[in-house]
Amino acid sequence: MVTLKNDRITVEIAEKGAEMRKMTLDGNDVLWSGDPTYWAGVAPVLFPLCGGLRDNKYTLGGKEYTMELKHGYARVSDFTLEKRGCNSVTFLLTDTPESREQYPFSYEFRITYSLRDTVVNVKYEVKNLSDNTMYFSIGSHEAYACPEGIEDYDIIFPQKETLNSCVLDGSLLAHETLPIIKESTTLPLYEKYFAIDALVFKNVKSRSATLRNRKTGRNLTVNFPGCDYLLLWTKPGAGYICIEPWCGIPSMVDDGYALEEKEGILTIEPNAVFTKEHNIYL
Repeated sequence: MVTLKNDRITVEIAEKGAEMRKMTLDGNDVLWSGDPTYWAGVAPVLFPLCGGLRDNKYTLGGKEYTMELKHGYARVSDFTLEKRGCNSVTFLLTDTPESREQYPFSYEFRITYSLRDTVVNVKYEVKNLSDNTMYFSIGSHEAYACPEGIEDYDIIFPQKETLNSCVLDGSLLAHETLPIIKESTTLPLYEKYFAIDALVFKNVKSRSATLRNRKTGRNLTVNFPGCDYLLLWTKPGAGYICIEPWCGIPSMVDDGYALEEKEGILTIEPNAVFTKEHNIYL
C-alpha cells in the first residue's frame, strides 16, 4: 500500500489495480470501507473497457477475442510503482502475453494521484505502443462514504438536467429508459433506483457533480471534463454511492461485436498518448 498525505488529506493506494483503498479528510473517511458483505471494491479503475460486452466477446480486424471480466482487467492487475514525489505518485501497467490474448495491443497505462490543498487529482495516461490504431474505454468507479444511508443525500449538478437512465439487462443496456429528473439541478438519491443495478446517463450536460448530505451540508464535488457518460451505483443497504465518470459505455443487448463500431469507444494512433483527468474537491 502506498500512502499520499498532506496537512488535511490522506490517500492509501494499492498496487493491485492502482486502486485507492482509503481517503480521509481531517481524519474522516471520504471513501467507502470496502466491506465485502456488500462490495469489496472501493475505487477500481476501468480499462481497457467499461461495463460489459455482449456474450463477453468482441471482434477486431476480423478476429474474435474474449474478455469475460466486466470493466476490463486493469482493476485486478498488478501495477508498478513508477514514480513518487512529495505530493504525487504514478503507477504503471503494461501489456503482457496474457493480456494480449484478450486485448491485442501493446501500451503503457499510467495512473497518477496527486494532492493539492483539499483536492485529489486523478490522471490517466494511455500510450499506444502498437503499430495499429488502439481502441479502448476508460472510467472511474470511486465509492464515496454515505454512513447515514444514501437517502440522506442529493447529487447536485451545476446545470439544470433532464436525465433518463438507460435500463440495464445484466451487464448490457436495454433499449428502455427510466425518467429520473426533469429540468432540475438536484437528483435526490433513493435506494429503489439501485434495486436492479446502476443509473446510467448518456445525456448529462454538466461536467461536475456534488454529493451533498441535505441534513448536515457535508459535501464533495467530482469534476470530470471530457467524460460523456455518468453512472451512479450502490448496493442497497450499503453506506456508499459511486460517482462514475466514464469515457465508454456498456454494449447494447443487440449490439454487433465489432470493437471499432462500439458506442463511446476511444482511439489512439500509434505512439500517441491519451490523457484524461478528474478532480475530487473535498
